[in-house]
Amino acid sequence: MKADDIEALFRRESGDYAFARWGRPIAPVVFGVQDETLGTIKGAVEAVCQLAGHETAETDPELGSNFMWFFFSDWAELPEVPGLDRLVPDLEPLVTRLQKADANQYRIFRFDKAGAIKACFVFLRMDQHLSKVPAETLALSQVVQSMLLWSDLAFRDRSPLAVAGEATVLRPDVAVLIRAAYDPVMPVAADDASHALRLSARVTTAS
Repeated sequence: MKADDIEALFRRESGDYAFARWGRPIAPVVFGVQDETLGTIKGAVEAVCQLAGHETAETDPELGSNFMWFFFSDWAELPEVPGLDRLVPDLEPLVTRLQKADANQYRIFRFDKAGAIKACFVFLRMDQHLSKVPAETLALSQVVQSMLLWSDLAFRDRSPLAVAGEATVLRPDVAVLIRAAYDPVMPVAADDASHALRLSARVTTAS
């Protein structure tokens, strides 16, 4: 990955460069799935965190759980979840917007004072398309897209995953980039494109 390629992954459709990574251990919780799927999701979280050199935890001291997953069949179910409107600002207008767009997934990030990710909410409406995706693939894809504040355009044309034989795996270039982004000497957040140059240097060294 060259600097321009990396910059494109964090430059939003608005033109702004925006990068952030998790600043605290990730404590996931999952709603709406069976125990088997729960284990698959937690396994994906642990695997990607191990790759990044980041920690997982059973609980977050401030939020209890800071990486919340919601599986459901209809967006209209979300406003009925007790207390969710306190965690997600303007929940009902958001649901209306997602219904109109016929969306099947959405992620919301919250940030600390340093700009690092402190919480992420993953919403998955299990429509006909998502229901056909293997649990392992869906879990890995969502974890990867939640590990960093990627551009809203980052994976629109190309998935962060690749097929290797019969397995679906994280693309090697994305894996190296995540590891570089979590280098302790790198900032937890950045809004200047020069950050992409620094990431590029670390990706080149790692390669």
